[in-house]
Amino acid sequence: MSATGNDIVAIAVIFAVAGFVKGVVGLGLPTISMGLLALIMPSPTAASLLLVPSFVTNLWQMFSGPGLWPLLRRLWGMMAAVCLGTWAGAGSMSPQYAPYSTGLLGVIVSLYGLSGLLSFQFPVPQNQRNWVSPIVGGITGIITSATGVFIIPAVPYLQGIGLEKEELVQALGLTFTVSTLALAVNLVQLGAVDKSLAWPSAIALATTLAGMAVGQAVRLRIDAEQFRTLFFGGLILLGMYLALRAVV
Repeated sequence: MSATGNDIVAIAVIFAVAGFVKGVVGLGLPTISMGLLALIMPSPTAASLLLVPSFVTNLWQMFSGPGLWPLLRRLWGMMAAVCLGTWAGAGSMSPQYAPYSTGLLGVIVSLYGLSGLLSFQFPVPQNQRNWVSPIVGGITGIITSATGVFIIPAVPYLQGIGLEKEELVQALGLTFTVSTLALAVNLVQLGAVDKSLAWPSAIALATTLAGMAVGQAVRLRIDAEQFRTLFFGGLILLGMYLALRAVV
């Protein structure tokens, strides 16, 4: 990627906004950044720019919870399936599939926005989770490989299996970290990761962290539920636009 001044400004603004939202509601970084970056650049480039900010912020989130090892024992099947699903879809971001990838990204972003507005969860009885969890992970991985977004169906599933609040935050960090690393393998094989991304990635990381810091401060002063409604409503509109643009 040969970034112009306008590209750098756009990247800085997009990741600042995505970081701000993550700071306020605790999620949304890959969804917002991929959705907005897809308006101005190919999906593989957008996903490559997302790697460093996503890895750094989610690694911190993964280690900030009460107990990583119990979560790993509980979710290892899902994490393994995320990797296998992502690698099984390697190449689905290649140029010949670009319209389909963008369209699917739009659909996934809209579905995520709708599920957030409806507070949809994916409850699974305890005795069925051992076989459902890998299926959820595999589907999430396949979608990740095509869109760069790792939220459906993983997030509704994790929200519906009875995790405590801090456990859920840590589980999301674990899932997003594993998904980011698995996606990085695909992008390297695709040739989408190169030295030219170093400076844009540094800008993306810096503005993400700055946006998160502001978002965390603002979270104490605003109505979080109203903000979530605006956030998820905006995702629905953005996703619809991406899907329609891909079709047209």
